[in-house]
Amino acid sequence: MIFYANERIALFIDGANLYSAARSLGFDIDYRRLREYFASQARVLRAMYYTAIIEDQEYSPIRPLVDWLDYNGYTMVTKPTKEFTDSAGRRKIKGNMDIELAVDLIEMAPHLDHVVLFSGDGDFRRLIEAVQRKGTCVTVVSTVVSNPPMIADELRRQADHFIDLRDLQELIERESRAPQGRSRPHEDSRIDHYEEDEDLQHEII
Repeated sequence: MIFYANERIALFIDGANLYSAARSLGFDIDYRRLREYFASQARVLRAMYYTAIIEDQEYSPIRPLVDWLDYNGYTMVTKPTKEFTDSAGRRKIKGNMDIELAVDLIEMAPHLDHVVLFSGDGDFRRLIEAVQRKGTCVTVVSTVVSNPPMIADELRRQADHFIDLRDLQELIERESRAPQGRSRPHEDSRIDHYEEDEDLQHEII
């Protein structure tokens, strides 16, 4: 057993990374079920979700997800994306949330027994190491089943525990697009990230 009933845990979700991992496995995540599962295992003090948002679009498909999570037990950390043109003349969108996640995790670690990080980003290895030195256990959730694997080997090695997202699928998969939980009236609660604009060749980095 990875978790204990009296443990104080927090979920740190790298939104874009988790979305990519779930998409590579061919399923959508029901975030109500995800939070309820971990709440059944231990004391979830916080469920943090990190994502960048394109603000100059008339409609952002990620906005319904952000609003739904904000009303259903998640703490949202967002920031606007920045658009730039690379050396090849391609327009790209920058929306990295690593710093925000790292700062929050370091600040909260002394108050937690266990951190669950939903990301496969190898840049978080040193962050995990720092948190472990504070006496906090770290579990990483990503997948090695996809081709290529979504988790960096160094991150998996550093974590105290690793949970493959495939093993959680039956527990957290979204079965339909119907509104969930305490969604606001008339709110579209589809759990989807925006699709990249092929004409602009958007690439989130």
